[in-house]
Amino acid sequence: MKDNLYINLEMLENLLVDFVKEEVTKSGFKKVVLGLSGGIDSAIVAYIAAKALGPENVLGIMMPYKNSSKESIEHAKLVIEDLKIKSKLIEITPMVDAYFSLEPDISNLRMGNKMARERMTILFDYSAKEKALVLGTSNKTEILLGYSTQFGDSASAINPIGDLYKTHIWALSRYMKIPNELIDKKPSADLWEGQTDESELGFSYLLADNILYEMVDERKTKTEIVQDGFDVNVVEKIENKIKFSQYKRKLPVIAKISKRTMGRDFRYPRDWGM
Repeated sequence: MKDNLYINLEMLENLLVDFVKEEVTKSGFKKVVLGLSGGIDSAIVAYIAAKALGPENVLGIMMPYKNSSKESIEHAKLVIEDLKIKSKLIEITPMVDAYFSLEPDISNLRMGNKMARERMTILFDYSAKEKALVLGTSNKTEILLGYSTQFGDSASAINPIGDLYKTHIWALSRYMKIPNELIDKKPSADLWEGQTDESELGFSYLLADNILYEMVDERKTKTEIVQDGFDVNVVEKIENKIKFSQYKRKLPVIAKISKRTMGRDFRYPRDWGM
């Protein structure tokens, strides 16, 4: 790992805890809800939220599908037990299978997207039920590579880890003493048996983070990055993933008709003194 990916973990933890506390309370809320997948990203968000708002104000919802790994639920429960946050388990199999039965030729990609969006509808429903904001659990690496489902796992009211590379997530998780079982396992969206993030992407998160940091944070050209010792094919693959997933990182584009159009001319901050 390059030195430029190192970060002051104590400062980072304090910053993220303060961020969640401020963003939630200034919006008029006291509680948050998030999906607990058993993975490290949702775990670190739960730890940050519990420290910011108190465990009694955090609801973690486990939403397995019938072929989800048992390990995922076990690891999610480790987080719940360690933090003493509120929790709920909602099986999504009946809901998504009702749709899958109408689409017998559905692909793994479409199945994964449907499950991700089904889970997010549940989180936003519980947001209304509990008067709680939905916390996002997508990290910077995933967001840049487009490795998320639009209006699925990429949706949220606020996201405390969206500017943290996966490398930072692992480091902060160790610092905050998240159970090693979650840190040490291979990252997976748990969409089908044996699926892992890195096998789908075609490169490791560590490699991706080093290239992304130079490409995005340092604004280096492809030529400069290759000169730093990175394989040109991997650099081009990552560059293309960023380009072709840009639509996922934008609000819906509105055709400009009036003098002041949302997202173009009308850009007041949301905190108008609440």
